[in-house]
Amino acid sequence: MLSKCCLAAVAVVLSVAGTPARAMVCMDKSMTLDEVADTISAQKGCESAMKVFRDCELTASGDVELGAAVEKKCESDFKPGLNASQNQAYKREMHACDIKYRNKSGTMYVSFTAFCRAEVAQRYSERALKAAGQTAR
Repeated sequence: MLSKCCLAAVAVVLSVAGTPARAMVCMDKSMTLDEVADTISAQKGCESAMKVFRDCELTASGDVELGAAVEKKCESDFKPGLNASQNQAYKREMHACDIKYRNKSGTMYVSFTAFCRAEVAQRYSERALKAAGQTAR
């Protein structure tokens, strides 16, 4: 009897461990969350990264990873050029996003926070590119 219980436990563990990553349809392709994040990171600039994020959003907690990829892409346009007070202002705006939905429950609000943060980074990127005389990519 003990061996049947052990076999059943092993079967459950193996079935959970062998579950493939969840796929989603994004840009007319079946992609995992990691593949979408990689696609965002591979974009030429902030604007195109944000477009992929919008096109592939989950409206769930998975958007945190996608939003972080957009933040990183956009920050490369402006973060090195921020002085201390500008960096503080950027951090304050990001914190405002973090607290905006903190008392709400559900993964939808986690997604809203990720979008808020990505949009702040996008605005800073647009301003920096405009100041440098470049167009958004």
